[in-house]
Amino acid sequence: MYYGVVLSPCYGKVERISINSDSRIYEWETLFILTSEAGKKERVQTCLSGEVKSLEVQEGDYVIPGMVLAYIKEDLFVTGSD
Repeated sequence: MYYGVVLSPCYGKVERISINSDSRIYEWETLFILTSEAGKKERVQTCLSGEVKSLEVQEGDYVIPGMVLAYIKEDLFVTGSD
């Protein structure tokens, strides 16, 4: 079983979480919307597909680059998406 991580790309605030614990995600789906310190909206996506095992942040939380936002239990099959 392999767990992937979703990381914050910037310093900022979690504005919206588009997933729930135990929900299914697909490659390049928007998982989080962050507002960077510069005021720019950042969409957080991943190349993983699978099941959300845990959310490590809540809306309104402050994040830093490299901070874990979520853990994903990856699918073991190829989806054909690049």
